[in-house]
Amino acid sequence: MPQVKIPPPYRGPTGGRATVHVDGPTVGDCLAALAESHPGLGELLQEPGGALHRFVTVFVNGDEVERSALDTRVGASDELEILTALAGG
Repeated sequence: MPQVKIPPPYRGPTGGRATVHVDGPTVGDCLAALAESHPGLGELLQEPGGALHRFVTVFVNGDEVERSALDTRVGASDELEILTALAGG
């Protein structure tokens, strides 16, 4: 089952957990499973149509996934990492 590394600002819906295991054959399916199992997280990661928010980037095994390539296949031992840009002043 792929594991997803959650950035600190998004750990509220995961109960503070930094790593969550999800089941899905693609990056998009893993994100959907993550959103389903952790209410409130999906809204932080994706727009209502399913596209990633513009400040969210996903990596698989250290390689950045193109925003248009959420159909990228993942395996049971893969690691997804979510990064988010933070803004402030």
